[in-house]
Amino acid sequence: MQQLYDTIGLNYGSYRHPDPRIAAAITRALGELAPIVNVGSGTGSYEPTDRPVVAVEPSMAMIRQRPIRTIPVVQASATYLPFRDAAFAAALAVLTIHHWPDRVRGLRELARVTRHRLVLVTYDPATTGFWLVEDYFPAIREVDRQSLPTLEEIRRVVGPVDVHPLPIPHDCTDGFLGAYWRRPYAYLDPGVRSAISIFAKLPDLDAGLTRLRDDLADGTWERRHRHLLHQPALDLGYRLVIAHLGKSETI
Repeated sequence: MQQLYDTIGLNYGSYRHPDPRIAAAITRALGELAPIVNVGSGTGSYEPTDRPVVAVEPSMAMIRQRPIRTIPVVQASATYLPFRDAAFAAALAVLTIHHWPDRVRGLRELARVTRHRLVLVTYDPATTGFWLVEDYFPAIREVDRQSLPTLEEIRRVVGPVDVHPLPIPHDCTDGFLGAYWRRPYAYLDPGVRSAISIFAKLPDLDAGLTRLRDDLADGTWERRHRHLLHQPALDLGYRLVIAHLGKSETI
């Protein structure tokens, strides 16, 4: 996955700006805990700026796009975190688990280095109904099933969790896959797609793009989905998952 982002992630920072509403939900989930490790940190989105944070990111292409800050960055994988047990009060992992080479080991590593709370933003692969997947890129479902943990799998690894729906605003500024659900023309933009890793994994991208382009041109998309055009936010299956670990600090 590091190689994937070293290739496609060069303009990632141009399209993936943290959305303030998602950021607020993450901040509430973290509470006042410190220090925090942000695993799969990418370009640094959603990292708190009011407390000590250590970022972990395997891709140098992503690290180079981080804003100049004093936050230390460790080039490492989620599956081998170079920290002692219970080194951090909380761990944060935002839309990254599907990139890990071994998601179970990665979740165990997060739990190992964390004393109190894991905060994960992920996607529930059991979710259906997103028009982009259903009508144009159904292969995304299979990719998600192979790369994303189910909520039950997360529970088996880290213990009981609180799961909260994370509705995506219609004008979401963080350009992940579901961000443009009310702006379908955006998916025709190669720059937008370059910041969404799933498009680099699809076997027949051109066929889906052609169908979408044609449906937008002749009004088919609007006839099918005009009910979406006035909705302020939509539950597409993104979830905020919080695990409370309750460990003692090790010295």
